Amino acid sequence: MKEIIIFDLGGVLIRLNVERCMHAFEALMGKENLQAVLGMDHHGEGVKAVSIASKQLMADFERGEISADDFVGQVLTFCHPGTTREQVIKAWMAMLDELPSERLEFVDALRKEGHPVYLLSNGNDLHFDFINRTYGLESHFDGLFLSQRMHMAKPDREIFETVHQSVTANRPAAEVIFIDDIEANRQAAQRFAGWRTFSSIESYH
Repeated sequence: MKEIIIFDLGGVLIRLNVERCMHAFEALMGKENLQAVLGMDHHGEGVKAVSIASKQLMADFERGEISADDFVGQVLTFCHPGTTREQVIKAWMAMLDELPSERLEFVDALRKEGHPVYLLSNGNDLHFDFINRTYGLESHFDGLFLSQRMHMAKPDREIFETVHQSVTANRPAAEVIFIDDIEANRQAAQRFAGWRTFSSIESYH
């Protein structure tokens, strides 16, 4: 039986430029607010831990508890007077870099070989909608598991158990492979769902 392959999005498929994003926000709100609001310094240190759960604003946005409009509005209150919503959105989108075509080609090749292929991502609507429009992301996968739609996020037990039940419903004996660049997520996937994990596409194949 073919393995089920689950990919993370940011850092695994699409490249991220956290430092560029943080410099853009520092210009809009200053270093102190950057650290207080987004929990990061101007080099982006701490972004992975913060984006998982540690700052309530980020956590609420990733879990879809607040809308993109609410997120932008709350960030805007910490910015310099005169900052616009468009500037906040542009700074947020600066985190996204390219998605190399060979990575999606690899996903497509796995599907052609008969592997069920899924996406499991902690993300947000602003980033995902842009990536999906630009790369036609949904068409490359058998299903998407997005934190903002599921109202749960990695590395919590609930999301791994929910995804595991879904992807193995018709293949209970299939092995699940999970590719995620964050160690805490890989450890949780192993512990809560029994998945075999890799840190990158390159380490997997």
